[in-house]
Amino acid sequence: MARNRLAETASPYLKQHADNPVHWQPWDDAALAEARARRVPIHLSIGYAACHWCHVMANESFSDPGTADYLNQNFVNIKVDREERPDIDQVYMAALHSLGEPGGWPLTMFLTPEARPFWGGTYFPPTPRWGRPSFRQVLQAVTETWHHKPETVTTNTEAITTHLTRGQHSVPPPDDLPDPELLDASAAQILAHFNLDHGGLSGAPKFPQAPLLEMLWRAHLRTGNTAYSDAVLITLRNICQGGIYDHLGGGFARYTVDDTWLVPHFEKMLSDNGQLLYLLCLAYEKTQEPLFRARMEETANWLLTEMRLPCGAFATSLDADTDHEEGATYVWSAQEIENVLGRDAARHFSEIYDVTPGGNWESHNILNRLRPTAFDWRGADEEATLTRYRESLLKVRNRRPQPSRDDKVLTDWNAVLIAALARTSAVLSRPDLLRAASEAFAFLTKIWAETGSLPHAWCDGRITADALATDHAQMMRAALELHAATGENNYIDSTRDCFYELEGSYYDRDSGSYFLGNADKQALFARLHSDSDQATPAATGVIAEASTRLFLLTGEQRYLERAETILRHQTRSVARNLIATASLQNAWDTLLRARHLIVFASRSRTETAIHDLIAAEADPALIPEYRTPTTATQTGLRLCDMERCYPDVTRSEEIGDLLSRTRSGPTSDEAQAR
Repeated sequence: MARNRLAETASPYLKQHADNPVHWQPWDDAALAEARARRVPIHLSIGYAACHWCHVMANESFSDPGTADYLNQNFVNIKVDREERPDIDQVYMAALHSLGEPGGWPLTMFLTPEARPFWGGTYFPPTPRWGRPSFRQVLQAVTETWHHKPETVTTNTEAITTHLTRGQHSVPPPDDLPDPELLDASAAQILAHFNLDHGGLSGAPKFPQAPLLEMLWRAHLRTGNTAYSDAVLITLRNICQGGIYDHLGGGFARYTVDDTWLVPHFEKMLSDNGQLLYLLCLAYEKTQEPLFRARMEETANWLLTEMRLPCGAFATSLDADTDHEEGATYVWSAQEIENVLGRDAARHFSEIYDVTPGGNWESHNILNRLRPTAFDWRGADEEATLTRYRESLLKVRNRRPQPSRDDKVLTDWNAVLIAALARTSAVLSRPDLLRAASEAFAFLTKIWAETGSLPHAWCDGRITADALATDHAQMMRAALELHAATGENNYIDSTRDCFYELEGSYYDRDSGSYFLGNADKQALFARLHSDSDQATPAATGVIAEASTRLFLLTGEQRYLERAETILRHQTRSVARNLIATASLQNAWDTLLRARHLIVFASRSRTETAIHDLIAAEADPALIPEYRTPTTATQTGLRLCDMERCYPDVTRSEEIGDLLSRTRSGPTSDEAQAR
């Protein structure tokens, strides 16, 4: 019987369990071979370093000698870091859903020695409570079924496998691309489910769901209906003023457990902050609201200060817990604030940040500005005073025990942030952010060049998991944003490299979508597609948009054809699940915009004025402005659709007129051959 082997791993999450009395093993050939040799079921536990309930179950059950002994005697116990191996998590989470169970982490699954699932759940308490059996009761029931009801195990494994693979047969796609009206109908249905007081989808828990917000933002730009942009702006304002935001240190937590953005699970994830930073860029470019600018500055500073690693890439997350207590680093008592600021300043601060003697969460205070009297941005003088108060409190907070940081590098999450930093650099006129984005990208491509493999996860000086489709997809997008920010053509080469890798190892021609894992490197009992948005956008949607943008840059039809093929195949998926296909809908919106308008501008002295006018007429984040020497005019701007270009304009006053005249499509008498 194997000992606990997790000390040998690089994952910070797995190392958290290296001292458990459970004989944990990583997911590898040795663990699976032991299960086959002993003919016992596999107990698979999947979590991640910043997960609060993962810590709870570890403290309650995995640290208990009696429970550990039972697990060691009757199971092969495998621990998986879901961020390091999202392909494993995807398959077994889908298996849990097929049993009619809701998802979540820790994910607890029971498998045959061949790694086929037959039952599972999420968190189980040490004693029966909340209508759930104890973990020991679950283990005993699984053991009883394994030894005395093998037919039940067989029936369940067959049913789950059938459920997961039944949708993977070839279905001919429609001949035409999706009807543009589908996008408008989808946006209208999503808007009907929004909470227009606090933002976000109605109900709790509350996640920002960045792809969905971008979808509504695009709907406003497409239709002119301000109800869509209002929903996004309401959401972003509440997130920026809520407890989900760290008002002292900067950065956003993963989600809140309530419906007003007040009470977070306190983990901070790189991917969420990258997506929200990008959305704030769009909002600030349109509104120039100082709230959005402040949150962008603060979050960018937090990322560079707290999350950037010596290698130039960025760490994955900060834990929800400090010393086994959720949010302990972040919450305050009224007396603590008075001790730092003094009575009068503390009274002022407390009125703004919802601090009371009794607390606003479990006798503690989560700093927020959700009160109607504190929600709006104050004048410059008062905001400067509040900044000084926050700086004083942060100095004290920094002396407290701090949440642990997961230092592994995830390529897709880094790429999400790289794209956001590149855009934020331009919006805030901060070249340091562009340098950080470029250095993180260079680190990832250097590993690819040296090892011949883009990593999904890199930690402790080595690749710990091979690339997934999401990694190559997000690297395409990151490279395109870096190219837009720098004009350097090597980023186009990187985009092409990722595209070719995706075509060769991940693309499924039968479904027109992309498998998450590479079958040659990540073999599992089922191979699922990355076509539904999760915490980050699905690979298939990101690739469709990036391929469209790559076509606009190169004129090479293969990229346009791939984007169109994806969207034809995915029309039915959009109709079935509007929320989980937001990234696909965003890709279709980009293709519609590309068909209508492509803008080329020179690097002339008038470029700044031209860019400003373009931004006023059409969001430059969604209608890409490309500055390539082969297509740019010498002194001005050229407007093109996919078939023709209009005469060049060189004077700023001509641009607005040209844009307005071409919004309904080109007229042949003023177009010229490309």
